[in-house]
Parts: sequence; structure tokens; C-alpha cells
Amino acid sequence: MSAPEPILFCWSGGKDSAMALHALLQREQFRVTALLTTVTEGYERISMHGVRRELLQRQAESIGLPLHEVRIPPECVNPMYEARMEQALRIHYDLGVRKVAFGDIFLEDLRVYREKNLARIGVTALFPIWKRDTRELIRYFHAQRFRAIAACIDPRVLDPSFAGRELDDSFFRDLPPSADPCGENGEFHTFVFDGPIFRWPIPVRTGEIVHRDGFVYCDLIPEIQGVAGRSRNHDRS
Repeated sequence: MSAPEPILFCWSGGKDSAMALHALLQREQFRVTALLTTVTEGYERISMHGVRRELLQRQAESIGLPLHEVRIPPECVNPMYEARMEQALRIHYDLGVRKVAFGDIFLEDLRVYREKNLARIGVTALFPIWKRDTRELIRYFHAQRFRAIAACIDPRVLDPSFAGRELDDSFFRDLPPSADPCGENGEFHTFVFDGPIFRWPIPVRTGEIVHRDGFVYCDLIPEIQGVAGRSRNHDRS
């Protein structure tokens, strides 16, 4: 049997990333080498999602994978974003990585954009949950006992009260018919704090609700993580 192929995972901290990573980890032909995440300088938060770096780092620690943060400025223009991503990807290319995985589901233009950028350095893209029905994915999300909080919402589509809510059954019952269940059109972004990819849950509480740049963010605050809590959950399947 040949050795598993190394693959880099583009991690947003949200539910689609979590489900895609979970699907990828089931494939014996791949070995995920690291998580790659863009972080906005100054804010020190996951770009777009607005989640604190400390929570991102706790996710990576619980998942058990190295974290590579790509730092970008606020309101980053595409050429700078692409340059910094390419610089990061070349580091992993030099380590033998030839595939990068994403949690995208059905946005064709985004897939083409990613594939085009990767092709410039001789890397191909993999989309583990591509074209999966988003309602089915949410059933899978709950069946696998993932847990997440809506960290950012688009108030043009959702009521601001959705920010800070956990993605339980009531969250999806309350979504308007126009909203995709996975928020694939940018309706909402999430932070996953528990599920089968984690060795222990990430303790977190909701904080201030902030309106910024046309979006509504719920500040998620890390809570103290005790050693006892880790050991209790460490061996979960």
C-alpha cells in the first residue's frame, strides 16, 4: 500500500469547513498536513467570520493539526490576497503538498477562481462536499453531533437576532425560505466548537453584537479550558 498523499486544508473555522474536513479524514489515501486560515491584521480575527485568533488556535489544537495563518490587511484587495496566499502555498508545495482542500459546496465561480490560482503553482483543488444538497448536509451536521454558533450574518437576508445563535433545530426552522441552509450565499458564517473532528470541545460564550461594514457580528469569547475537561473528551470517537 502506498503512503497517504499529503493535503493542505483551507480552514475557515465554520461548519462547511468542519464537515469537509471530517469527510476528508475518512479517506485513507490522504493525510491532512495542516490547516490554512486567513487572519485580518489589526482585528486579529478570522477574515470574514470575525472570530478571534485565540478561538481559531484552540480549534487547531483540539483537531490536532498545525495551523498556518495567512495575515492580510483590512479591506484586502485581490492582488495582495492572492500574493500572500501564493507565498503560503509555496511553503507547503516545497514540503510535498500538491492538493489543497476546501469546504465550498456549489459556488461555481469561486471554485474556478480557486482552481485558477492553485494552477499557477502546480497545485490542484479538492472539494470533499461539492454539490451535496445543503439540507442533507445540515441533517449530517446534526447527526454527527457538530455544534456551531452563527458568528456573522448578512442583515440584508437575515434578522440581526440570528447573530450569536447556536445552529440547533430552531435556528434552521427560523431561517427564511430565501436563505440557503448552509449559508452558501454568504447569509451567515459560523464558528464550530464541537464535533467528531475535535478531541475536546472549545469552551466559548457569546459577547457583544457589533454592526460593521454591512454585517452583524457576535463577538465570541474564549472561556477557560480546564485540563479535566480535555481529558474527559479526549478519547471520544
